[in-house]
Amino acid sequence: MHSYEVEIKSLLGTKEKADALREKMFRIDPTTKLVSASSQLNHYFQGGDLNALAESVAYRCLSKEKCLRFEDIAKNAKTFSVRSREKDGSVYFIVKASVDATTSENGISRIEIDEQVDIPLGALDALILGSGFTYQAKWSRSREEYAYCGVTVCLDRNAGYGWLAEFEKMVDKEADASAAKEELRACMRKLGAEELPQDRLERMFAYYNAHWPEYYGTDKVFTVQ
Repeated sequence: MHSYEVEIKSLLGTKEKADALREKMFRIDPTTKLVSASSQLNHYFQGGDLNALAESVAYRCLSKEKCLRFEDIAKNAKTFSVRSREKDGSVYFIVKASVDATTSENGISRIEIDEQVDIPLGALDALILGSGFTYQAKWSRSREEYAYCGVTVCLDRNAGYGWLAEFEKMVDKEADASAAKEELRACMRKLGAEELPQDRLERMFAYYNAHWPEYYGTDKVFTVQ
C-alpha cells in the first residue's frame, strides 16, 4: 500500500506575508494547531538507478515492508527524486515518484517513502553517492507545520526562495488525488493564497540548482519570474 502526497505551493516571499497568512489561518479556524517547528538540511541527488539504491540503502536501512514498497516504486516510477534530510538531529531517507504530469521534485501528486534512518547524514549521503548518484543541490530551510481545516499547511523559510507555503494532504489511493487537489485549492482560495505555477516553480528550482552554493545555509533570496 502506497501513500500519495498531494501538495500545492504558494510563493509568499516576505516574512510579512507569511505572518499575515498564519494570522488568517487562526482567524478562520481557531482550532489551527502548530504541529512542529524545525530546521532542516535537504540534499537532492540526480542520476543513478533505483535498483542500485535498493542494494546500497533500502535493504540496509529500511524495514522489509518498506523495502517492498521501494521495489514497487523502482519498478514503476517514470520520474523520481532522491533526497536525504536532517531535521533537528534526525536523519531521513526520501524517495518521491510522480503519479501525474508534474515532476517528482516539485509535483502535485507523488508516491513517497520518507523514513528515518539510524545513520548520520554524511553516511547516508555516502551510500547514495556510492550507488551512482551525484549531488543535484543542497537546501536549507526552517519550517512551521500547522494542522488547519483538515489539511497540513507548512510555512517554510527557504534559502533562495524566501517564504513559501505548502498545502498538503496524504491519501491512500491514487484515485483520491484529484479530490484532494480540489480540497487544497479551495482551502487556498479561502486564505487568498495564490498557487505557484509549475512552470515558474521549475524555473526557480533550476536556478537554485545552478547556484546553490551561493544560497545554502544563508538568508539570501533571488527572484525568478
